[in-house]
Amino acid sequence: MVKKPTQAFAFLMKECDLSMKEAQRWIDRFRLFEKDEVITDKGRKIRGQIYVVVYEPNSKGLLPAFTEDEFVIFEKPSNVLVHPTSRKTTYSLYDEILHLFGKDAHVVHRLDRETSGLIVVAKNKKAEADLKMLFERRLVQKSYLALVRGKMKNPIKVDAPLFHNPDYGQIKLRMYVDERGKPSVTDFNPLHYFEDIDATLVEAFPKTGRQHQIRAHLFHVEHPILGDPLYGVEAEETSRYLDESMNNKERFEIMGANRLLLHAHSLAF
Repeated sequence: MVKKPTQAFAFLMKECDLSMKEAQRWIDRFRLFEKDEVITDKGRKIRGQIYVVVYEPNSKGLLPAFTEDEFVIFEKPSNVLVHPTSRKTTYSLYDEILHLFGKDAHVVHRLDRETSGLIVVAKNKKAEADLKMLFERRLVQKSYLALVRGKMKNPIKVDAPLFHNPDYGQIKLRMYVDERGKPSVTDFNPLHYFEDIDATLVEAFPKTGRQHQIRAHLFHVEHPILGDPLYGVEAEETSRYLDESMNNKERFEIMGANRLLLHAHSLAF
C-alpha cells in the first residue's frame, strides 16, 4: 500500500532496486499496476494498492524453431500473447523466453495475439539493440500468409497511409486509411483461390511496420482476413468479441474462422 503519491518510475527504483532505465523498461512492458489498471505513464503519480508483475516462468515446453549464438526465433502459436498484459495473464511467450534464456532476453518486434508465426528474440541487451536497429532501418524482410475473403485475381500494391484511431469507442478499428496517417506500403500476391469458401490464400510483404498494417490494408481493398474480429465486421460484433460474449460457433459463422488467419511466414536479415 502506497500512501504518499509517488512517480511510477521512482516507486520501481526504490522498491525493486532498479536503475531508472530498468524501471522505465518495466513500465513499457506493462508490469506495473494501480489496482487493476496498467500504468504506462512513467511519470504518473501512483498511490493505494500497487502491484508489480514479477515473473516466475510457467513453461509449456515451447522451443525455438531456429537458434543462433545471439538470438533465437520462435514460432508463436495463435492466441498466445507475446507479453503479459495484466496480472490475469497466465501464460505468454515470455514464460518460455525467461525459462530458457533469463531476464536479459527480449523480443525485438511484435505480433498480435491471434497472429501466429515467426518472432525474433535477442538473448542479450547488445543483440537486442542491434536487431531493433535492423527493424527500425527496414533491413528485415518479412512475409505473411493470410486467408482472405473473396477472389484476389492479381498482385496488389497498397500504398495507403494508416492513421491511429483516436476514438476507438465509436469506430472499432485500431488503424484506418487516412491522409493524416503515416506512410504505409504492403505488397500482396495471390497464391490460391478456394472456390468452395470464396477465399484466397495470399502472401503479404509489408514494406513498413505499422500496427495492424496487413489487416487494415486488406480491409481497405475489400479482402478482409477470415477470422478478423476488428476489420471487416460490424462494430456491434466487434464489441461482442471484445466483451467475450461471443462463442466460437457464432464467431465462425460471422467471421469465417475461430482465429485470425494470419501467419508470419518468413524472416530474412
